[in-house]
Amino acid sequence: MLRRLALTAAASLAALTAAAPAATAAGGSFPLPLPLLSGDDARTRLTVTVSGSGDPAAEGVFELECGPTGGSHPAAQPACDRLEELAREGAAPFAPVPRGAMCTQQFGGPATARVTGTWRGRSIDTVFDRSNGCEISRWNNLRPVLPNVR
Repeated sequence: MLRRLALTAAASLAALTAAAPAATAAGGSFPLPLPLLSGDDARTRLTVTVSGSGDPAAEGVFELECGPTGGSHPAAQPACDRLEELAREGAAPFAPVPRGAMCTQQFGGPATARVTGTWRGRSIDTVFDRSNGCEISRWNNLRPVLPNVR
C-alpha cells in the first residue's frame, strides 16, 4: 500500500511539473518566449507601491526606469538587471498565479505590492502578496524589483 501511494504521489508530481510551464504561459498575458527588444521598445517604466511589510525602508512608492536606469527605486540597477534576466529567460514575471495551481498553505506576511507601468512595451498593472506558497514564490522571483520582506 505504501509503495502504491509513493508511486501515485511521484506520478502526480511529474504531471504537475510537466504542466507547470504550459499553465504559466496560459495564466499570463505574455507570449513565450519574449522577444529581445532594443531602443524605446526595451524601456521599462514601473511604479512599485509596497505596503504592510513592517519595514519602513521597504514601504512606499518607488519609480523604476530601465534603459537607461533611473528613478527613485532603492535598488534600481539590480532591479533592471533582474528584469532583463527574466526577459532573456522568456519569463512572464507579472503574470498571475495560474487558476487551479496547487499552492502550499503558508503565510509569508501581510506585505503587498502593486506594480503599474510598462515593461518591454507591455502595460503592467498587477498586485503581489505573500498569502500562500505560490504568491511567495512569485514575489521572490521578482526580487530586487520587490523588496526582500519576511
